[in-house]
Amino acid sequence: MARFWNLHQFIKRLANDFCELLSTLGIKYSINEKKMRCNGKDVPGTCFKIQFCIAKEEVPCFRLKRKLKRQRSKEDNKVSARSRTVQITSVEPVESVITRCIQVDSRNRLFLCGKTMIPTHNSEMAAALALYHLFADNCPGGEIYSAAADREQASLIFNVARDMVRQVPELRKRSKVIETQKRIVNYRNNSFYRAIPAEAASAHGYNASAVIIDELHTQPNRELYDVLTTSTGTRDEPMIISISTAGFDKQHSICGEVYNYAKKVKEGIVDDRSFYPVIYEADESDDWTAEKVWYKANPALGQFRKIEELRAMCKKAQAVPSLENTFKRLYLNIWTAQETRWLQMSKWDASAGEINLEELRGRVCYGGLDLASTTDIAAFSLVFPMDDGSFKILPYFWIPEENMRDRVNRDKVPYDLWVRDGYMEATAGNVIHYAAIEQKIQELAEEYDIRLIAFDRWGAIQLIQDLQDVGFQVVGFGQGFASMNAPTKEFMNLILSKKLHHGNNPVLRWMADNVVVKEDPAGNVKPDKSKSTEKIDGIVATIMALDGAIRNQEGPSMYEERGVLSF
Repeated sequence: MARFWNLHQFIKRLANDFCELLSTLGIKYSINEKKMRCNGKDVPGTCFKIQFCIAKEEVPCFRLKRKLKRQRSKEDNKVSARSRTVQITSVEPVESVITRCIQVDSRNRLFLCGKTMIPTHNSEMAAALALYHLFADNCPGGEIYSAAADREQASLIFNVARDMVRQVPELRKRSKVIETQKRIVNYRNNSFYRAIPAEAASAHGYNASAVIIDELHTQPNRELYDVLTTSTGTRDEPMIISISTAGFDKQHSICGEVYNYAKKVKEGIVDDRSFYPVIYEADESDDWTAEKVWYKANPALGQFRKIEELRAMCKKAQAVPSLENTFKRLYLNIWTAQETRWLQMSKWDASAGEINLEELRGRVCYGGLDLASTTDIAAFSLVFPMDDGSFKILPYFWIPEENMRDRVNRDKVPYDLWVRDGYMEATAGNVIHYAAIEQKIQELAEEYDIRLIAFDRWGAIQLIQDLQDVGFQVVGFGQGFASMNAPTKEFMNLILSKKLHHGNNPVLRWMADNVVVKEDPAGNVKPDKSKSTEKIDGIVATIMALDGAIRNQEGPSMYEERGVLSF
């Protein structure tokens, strides 16, 4: 054990190490330093109070049965006590290899990690800006707020600001830190700084002189942003600062809205001299694995941020598909279509193959129909089993013509070009004409042997009835795990083995890039439309059609022959 100058230093180190242990387990906590008391009386010295709550099913904190019995269960906890972003998920033994000991140049000996296991510098900058406005802005009765997505993030910013104040004697004399309220008061000019989470959006009455919103992309909605940015009307020179890396919903999130506006101001499309945009980002078309690209989003790369860090994370992201979007967003500021990538587009492109319509003419195929809503995109997909064990896809899409132009401008998706090039059909009016879909399916039946059409049970009942009346075999297909799990996993397996050929249809490729899957505790997966920020109807239709092609192939189904693959 290292030597410590006094008992207080030892206790503080012990408390910080314990908090670090909690962080590695993904457990949220709070820590407060307070005066020591014994039998109701103050005694010399300070102690540290650490509070955390974790269910016994997740992390049993006691070995004694009587103590473990008193620990709360999952049913007792109304909110999750685990961090959704940082935690150790497994510890597994590995084969012993020759290693070389190294010394890491940091006091806590952690490599690429801070005390909270989150490699970021925004919290420090947000705290410094908040304190500048509190002490140096010369604004009597100032109200300075730093906003974060949740109480844990808000506490991080406040704790940094608190520590900054405590380290400067001049600031300590002029202010008071109120831990329970996450507030620092400057009595010299009757101003205060307060850190607030998104839950505070329901409370109005703010009169902000400065607002600092840290990691805007994590805000669950626009409520807190609107409450704070509209509360500066009585101030002569209010300041609103938003700090964020890229998110994964550019079109519908408040962060995406601010980002799009910043781009217009920066490019001169909008003249707003009160808005100062600073954007460092790589382009979506850039090779995200190229080191020269990294400098676009990291102008201080090689100074406060080491390039070795990005090299290590990039290597992991190339090996683990679920980390690719994380690397793009947090290190390169590239907006992605979803939070966690399910399908790497390099794998999708490698499985494109060729689609020869003459080769498919007269062949057996199976259809999948996802009608969505009458004002959205409808998709119909045909899947053809081939003699070599591969499958070929023919997708078809419909969109209302009347609102297509507005959607092109709003969503920045080239629907009009896809219609022009024949990859999508625009039906007259502001809703999809299901008669056009029925007519197209009948035309396809003259070219191909459509054995079955699977459809989402939530859809146009009349169209399904009409298809039945003209002789098609149509079957309802549930969208739950029971129905979607097997074909979804087989869809991925066929892509990885380059046996699902799609001809690189641009609409289907766009939808494949949007897919987010949902997983239940048993490991079953299905496409999740609620988490996919853009359309995935064509992929859902293809998965339903693929299930029909697999189950009805000649000979035993691959589901029966080898079971469902897990990945």
